[in-house]
Amino acid sequence: MRMVEVGPRDGLQNETAPVPSEAKITFIDALSYSGVDEIEVSAFVSPRWVPQLDDAERVFAGIARREGVTYSALIPNRQGLDRALAVGVDKVAVFTAVSETFNQKNINTSLSGSIQRFQPVVRAALDTGLPVRGYVSTAFWCAFEGRINPQAVLSVVEQLDGIGVDEMAISDTIGKASPDEVRQLLDLLLARIPANRIAVHFHDTYGRGVANTLAAWAYDIRTIDASVGGLGGCPYAPGATGNVATQDVVTALEAKGVETGIDLQQLNRASRVLDSYLVDDRRTLPLDGSPACAACEFATGEVCCRKYTSSE
Repeated sequence: MRMVEVGPRDGLQNETAPVPSEAKITFIDALSYSGVDEIEVSAFVSPRWVPQLDDAERVFAGIARREGVTYSALIPNRQGLDRALAVGVDKVAVFTAVSETFNQKNINTSLSGSIQRFQPVVRAALDTGLPVRGYVSTAFWCAFEGRINPQAVLSVVEQLDGIGVDEMAISDTIGKASPDEVRQLLDLLLARIPANRIAVHFHDTYGRGVANTLAAWAYDIRTIDASVGGLGGCPYAPGATGNVATQDVVTALEAKGVETGIDLQQLNRASRVLDSYLVDDRRTLPLDGSPACAACEFATGEVCCRKYTSSE
């Protein structure tokens, strides 16, 4: 299994509360010790459109990278790629949608325009030796266009394959897919693209994120996106709620006998880093202001007790 933790990017991009760069760095550092294989750290997009991620360079510069973990980022254009390369990103992701309406509202261009726009990004990334993921948004349902034809999804996937994209992330952007719809689409896609090049990215709007993940697992899909604590949504997809929670996915897979290698306790510690910024029932940070203490099982909410250190 390859678990892709998308909380720092897809999770935080939809939050209205500001999260300091220091807290994001601590959050990612805690995730690095949870056993996840990849962390989508941020996005090199215009702060005008996604102000929550305007500190991508600072976050990448501040994290302590752990060997064996891939640190990736979303890239919209060549300028974004140049910024990502400057901070040593391990992998890049480009994005489009099957729905023309969603593309217009999300990135202000058509499906064909989006692929033309990021084609030079893919080529340049591959030339530097970086793997490239392609997000295929609205692969099942669209808030504006309704049910998406699986044949249209296949067409987009084949276009991404044609320009050299390594991995296709099939995304249920508004969280409305059912397991039957997942199986129907995978029946079509897997006749053309091997399972090891497909990832699934489910949201949990209708409470089917885990069931959809298990349906994909039964089709030998082993790259799974999730967001710790169910953080996330999409600012351009009305009604979309959070991503499927990493903890829920891990629990469900382990109940079926899958050895995930992921530490649920550490995932929960990582999630607590953000509690004081994102929820109404806020966990109180210690008086010394250290966000690291919010992720510690020994935290009292007063001052750092120094019982836990990274050396342990």
